[in-house]
Formats: sequence, C-alpha cells, structure tokens
Amino acid sequence: MRLSIVIVNYNVKHFLEQALVSVRKAIEGIPAEVFIVDNNSVDESVSMVQDQFPEFTLIQNKHNPGFSIANNQAIKLAQGEYLLLLNPDTVLEEDTLSKCLDFMDKDKKIGALGVKMIDGSGAFLPESKRGFPSPFVAFSKVTGLSKLFPKSKKFNKYHLGFLDENKNWEVDILSGAFMMMRKKVLDEVGFLDEQFFMYGEDIDLSYRIQLGGYKNYYFSDTQIIHYKGESTKKGSLNYVKAFYNAMILFAKKHFDKKKAGIFTFFISIAIYFKAALTLFKNLLNKAFFPIVDAVVLFIGFVLLKDFWSNYFYKDPTWFEDSVYYINFPVYVACWLASLFFNGSYDRPFEIGRLIRGLFIGLLIVAGIYGFLNLEYRSSRALIILGFLYSIVSLISFRLIYHYFKFGNIKLNENNKSRMMIIGSEPECTRALNLLNSAGVEKNVIGKIAVDEKSVKGDMINHIGQLEEIINVFRIDELIFCSKDINVGEIMNWMGKLGPKIQYKILPPNSLSIIGSHSKNQSGELYTIDIQYNIDSSLYRRNKRILDFLLALLFISLFPLLIWFIKEKAKFIKNCFHVLIGNKTWVSYLKGDSSNIDLPFLRAGVLSPASSAKNIKLNIGSRDRLNALYAKDYRLSNDLEIIFKNFSQLGN
Repeated sequence: MRLSIVIVNYNVKHFLEQALVSVRKAIEGIPAEVFIVDNNSVDESVSMVQDQFPEFTLIQNKHNPGFSIANNQAIKLAQGEYLLLLNPDTVLEEDTLSKCLDFMDKDKKIGALGVKMIDGSGAFLPESKRGFPSPFVAFSKVTGLSKLFPKSKKFNKYHLGFLDENKNWEVDILSGAFMMMRKKVLDEVGFLDEQFFMYGEDIDLSYRIQLGGYKNYYFSDTQIIHYKGESTKKGSLNYVKAFYNAMILFAKKHFDKKKAGIFTFFISIAIYFKAALTLFKNLLNKAFFPIVDAVVLFIGFVLLKDFWSNYFYKDPTWFEDSVYYINFPVYVACWLASLFFNGSYDRPFEIGRLIRGLFIGLLIVAGIYGFLNLEYRSSRALIILGFLYSIVSLISFRLIYHYFKFGNIKLNENNKSRMMIIGSEPECTRALNLLNSAGVEKNVIGKIAVDEKSVKGDMINHIGQLEEIINVFRIDELIFCSKDINVGEIMNWMGKLGPKIQYKILPPNSLSIIGSHSKNQSGELYTIDIQYNIDSSLYRRNKRILDFLLALLFISLFPLLIWFIKEKAKFIKNCFHVLIGNKTWVSYLKGDSSNIDLPFLRAGVLSPASSAKNIKLNIGSRDRLNALYAKDYRLSNDLEIIFKNFSQLGN
C-alpha cells in the first residue's frame, strides 16, 4: 500500500463531501486507502459517507474523543508506506498527492511534508509554514510584532514571513490540515499526543519528527484549499482558549522549567488579551449600528428642539431641560428597541425593515407620550419631526456606510449578489435548480462554458474570457462545477481574480454548493436541506424574550392564575426555569429516538402536540410535527399553543 489517508470529521458533512470527492480524484492511479473517523457528528455525515463513498473505511465514535485520539484510531490500522493527515474542510488538486509522493521519494530524510494552502478567496494561508514557537517567537506573535513586520526574520519567525511562499523550504512546523509523513517515521517518533484535544498536536508532532533526525518540508509545487476553522470558529472565545492552552501544554512538555515558565507567562497574558479583544470586537460588531443610530437620533432631537422652539414658539427656552435626560432618551430607546425586534440590526441594509421598525417605534413613542405627566410632554410635533428625521438620517447613514464598505449605494447589493456559473450545460442547469430549490436569493446573470466549443444556447461566453466577463457584468460570485473544470484550474482562477470575487464549488452529484470567502468566516453553504425558521437569530432571540416576559407575567399574576393550572407547584417551578433559561415554554415533542436533525431547543413545558392528549404518535409523525414547528416557526405559534393549553403549564 502506497498511501493511507486519515480524515477526522465532526459536524462538517458538506465540506467533508467536497473533500472526499477531491480525494477520490487525487488517489486515481495510487494504491491508497482512506479512513474517515467520525466523532459522533449529528449532521448525517455518517450516512453521507456510507451512501456516497462506500469504498472508504468509516470509523464511528459514539462520543467526541478529540482530534488526536481519533487520528490515532485510524493510524493504528493504516498499511500505507506514507500517511496523510487531512482536514475535512479541504479540497485537493488532482495531482497534489502524486507530486507530494514523488518529492518525498527523492529524499529519505524528509519525515513530513506540508503544502501551500489557500483559503476560500484564494489568499495564501501563512500557517502553511511555521517556525518553532520559542518564547520570543510567541512574544512577537502575541504582541502583534509579527503583523507589523511580516517579512522580518527577527519578528515573524512564527509564520516564516521572510520565506517565499512560492518556493520549497525546510521548516520547523507543519499544519495538521495537510501533513504527509513516512509511516516508519511515525512509528519511530510516536503517534499524535492524545493530551492535545484540539490544536497543538501538529506542532508537537512536527517537533518530535525533527528530534528524531528527520526534516519537515514546506512544498509549494502544489496547493490545496483550506476552508479554515469550520469545526471551531476562529472568532470565538473557545478557539482562543483552546489554541493558547495547547501552546502552554507544548511548552510544559518540551521546554525546561524556566523557559516553560516564561512561555506560559506570555501565553497566559495572550489568552486574557485575545479574549478581551475578541469580546470587545464581537460586541462592537453587534452594537455598531445601534450605537450610531442612538447618537444620530439623539443629536437630531436636540437640533429639532432648538429649531422648533425658535421657529414655532419664538422662544429658545421653551422646552425644559428634562427633555435631555427623560424625553429624548426614552424616544431613542423606543425606536432602537423597535428596530431591534423587527430584525433591522440583523439585516441593517433592508430599507423596508428599517422604515417598518421606525413606524412601529413612532406608535410606541406616541403611546408613551400620552401617559407622561403634563410637565414631561414636550411636543407632539417634535415627535413627528423626529420620526421624519429618523427615516432620512438613518437611511442616509446606511447609504454612506454601504458606499465606503461595498463601493456602491445599492443597499441590497451585498444580500443579492451578481452570480455566474461555470461548467457544462447540464451541470450549470443542475446548479441553477439547486439554487432555486434552496431558495437562494441571488441575481444569476448567466452561464459560462468551459471552452469555446461548448458555448451554446443561453451561455454568455467561455472561461477564457472570464476576466472581461466579470468586469462587464460586475460579477460578485462564481460557482465552479468541478465535474467539468478541475480543482487546479479553479485555484488558478481564484489566484488570478483575487478576493474581490466570492467563490463556490459544486462537486459532481452533490446537492450542496460550498465556499468560504475568508479564513475568519464560516463557510457559506447552498443546499436543498430544509431551512428552519427557528435557526434564525431573530426568531431565537424573540422566542427567548417572549419566554422571559411571559415568565415574569405569570409569576406576578400567580395568585390569580393558580385557579386555572392543574399542577400549581410545578407551574411556579416552570416559571423560574424558563426565567433563567433552563427551559422554554414550547419546544419539540420528545421521544425515544428521532430520524431527523433539528436545531437545538431547550426542554419545553409544552409541545406542538400538547393539544392531542389522546393521540399516540409514531416516530415519523412526531418528527414531521417537530420539523413543521421548526420550519414555520412564529411567535404567534407559541402564543397559540400556550393559550390553548394554559392549564398544562404545570406539566
């Protein structure tokens, strides 16, 4: 056996499918075996592998033992002369494996080999080649010196920025996303250290290979796509903690006590610094539009107050100072709350959603105005003027922001990008049908043939004219049909066109179109899988708010409500469980097993079947009822279920 490939999967079914399609092509003509170790995924990865890739060996774990343990399970069974550790969110060129094997055959001292990796936008991933993480190297990375001096031998040894990414180099550390090794070297130095749950195991193994007298090589004569971070998102606090704790474990294992102490000190600082920075950045991203809107609205009310007092009342001192700390903050808060609950901050460039939120906010402000004491009633005209001002100012701000961020003032441009599909007529049509079935809102401009001879029907042109086509039609997104165009050519086009275009790939016979525009973003997926409303952040947030408010209401009215509830003690207990988030008022109907994977919900007091007291539902009927609840979720559905089954709130 020439080559053994090991892929560990955890809940990235669609990326795994694309990776395995590329592996199947890349091992043609190579005596190879492929192991997929699944760490108890819940996204139907296992059935996908069983149905579509029966020739590969599948190992199913009943829990998630971590990356290192899962890899070792397959390594122990591997029979190949060479062994490749490969991430499930990668795509190989057709000749990647043959080129790597040929290169390693030429030098028996090469113990491990990594390749040039690019992200979903075609940008080079610097972690393709890394230096040994000494305390100073760690310090330079933690403090940002490596980013300030990316080509410096002194400050950027972590990513070896001073080494040309397009040449082959002997390096210290390789990435576990693609790490090809001689099996005999692995037997000598040992398998992956199972102390590392996730992250750091590739650094540890690369270092031990060097200690064993072998060389690690960065090989640039081939490249792969790595949709980086699909299992653990890079922007999360969990990623920061897991990665840097792995570094501490490495230091304690390989450094002397003094050096390890210094390293641990810097890394500990880095954990807190990165965590704080990540938290602040995430908070700023979420709060950016509300903060700007609040400032714009408040300033507007101040200016309108001065204008109205001079123009209408002819008295600059007409309004009391209380408008600054009572009226205006209340008005602004009402409008912000209305925008928030209408989902305007989830989709900040949807003008219809913005105007609807402002109008509802106007009604709320008008209602509150009527309840204020006379001394706090500023002016109805001021509220109307504030509403008109808010429409003009907030839309204007979004136009300006959109122009500087996207280069145009078409506010739906980023939501409905201009797309073209490249491939044969049948594959382009299949991609179009898949997009339509998935309900993807894209402006599909047309199809592009893979060569001049294949241009027919409604095809615009062929791939040789791709750059001109993109400029003329102002294309934002390309879908490559990999049945008709090989991965190597796709990567070449990604490098030539650059990150201004978003790229997706449709594998042969797949029902999913996959891509990821940045290593720091989640991959984007177009698939005919069912889209559940309850998976939307807007619906989940509003459901939680409804739960919270109803729990407060029920607790405050408990003396009156107990006469309508059967289990009174449990009712008040349920109220407190819902209040703190341990339960929700309405959730799925529970059972012993399920044939479908639904978005997560807390245990519910009631279910969509609460009214059907005397009907026994089989697994299929229960699954359909739950799927329907998740797919068509609305707050009104929960309210209806609660109203109809009010007496059962103590269940």
